[in-house]
Amino acid sequence: MTDSAIKATGAERSLSLADILAEAERRLLVEHACLTPAEVLALQALSDERLGDLADLAHRVRVEYCGDAVDVESIISAKTGGCPEDCAFCSQSSRFPTEVAPTGYLSHRELLRAAEETEQRGATEFCIVMALRGPDQRTMDYVAGAVELLRRETDLNVACSLGLLTRQQAVELASFGVRRYNHNLESCRSFFPKICTTHTWEERRETCKLVKEVGMQLCTGGIIGMGETPEQRVEFAFELAELDPHEVPVNFLNPRPGTPLGDRPILDDAEAIRTIALFRLIMPSTVMRYAGGREITLGELQAMGLKAGINALITGNYLTTLGQTVDQDFAMLRDLKMPVRAVSDTL
Repeated sequence: MTDSAIKATGAERSLSLADILAEAERRLLVEHACLTPAEVLALQALSDERLGDLADLAHRVRVEYCGDAVDVESIISAKTGGCPEDCAFCSQSSRFPTEVAPTGYLSHRELLRAAEETEQRGATEFCIVMALRGPDQRTMDYVAGAVELLRRETDLNVACSLGLLTRQQAVELASFGVRRYNHNLESCRSFFPKICTTHTWEERRETCKLVKEVGMQLCTGGIIGMGETPEQRVEFAFELAELDPHEVPVNFLNPRPGTPLGDRPILDDAEAIRTIALFRLIMPSTVMRYAGGREITLGELQAMGLKAGINALITGNYLTTLGQTVDQDFAMLRDLKMPVRAVSDTL
């Protein structure tokens, strides 16, 4: 949609470019009301020349609803590769000729050492991630021991990402002391069949609902730049908002050699900032966490993402790709004068 078309139809009304932003500001910062899909689509269609204004509004919304502190998390792959699912973006799938070799479980001591290192540098969260469709009994026993050890030896909040869950498994994880469970929707319902055929978007949503029903915090987000349209990104954000998650990780596709998406171009940096800002305006009070792909997509503009709605980040390496170092991330936060949220603030 062109700027002239927006002037005629913005948010289904005759609004100027300035009016579109002013109306969003009024609804979010004065009325504390939610935006409609039509209003967000009008904001999405604003030209790149207005991107700074959009990012500024998103940052003010983030500070109003969430404060200025940033939550810092580290993740570790406790079991890498060998996953039977066919998610087109994932180098851990056993169906694709990637360079990721399957591994066994990390020892509990290895997990503890990694957790202690990140805690010493200021992280407040630690997430145990495993590449699998869903946990079997051996996995559940392993996680029970790991969580017990981490909670005893550190002050970190412990999270897990273990795939699809049954209700009983969700109940057990909550009883172990898992504070938050990550299970990404990955993309919107209309695009999901293009990136996965071995399970459905509805199955993922069901696990997300179970997580909340048993009392764990829900962490669910996805990957931007897999071939979805800008309108589908808005669709995706509203689907996430409907689940009312505690946290939304925002990943950008880092094309992995050997996967079906290995040749996709990297998302334009301006489009990445636009997406971050729109997600914040759709979910004003949700924790939005910088995750994989931010380094190659945004590069030196990563700080701008933190001024466009992001209020949390994963620091260090990701599951199979390298991220910024912990020291680099904390230096970026110091430069922006953004305090790191203390563990006590998240309890």
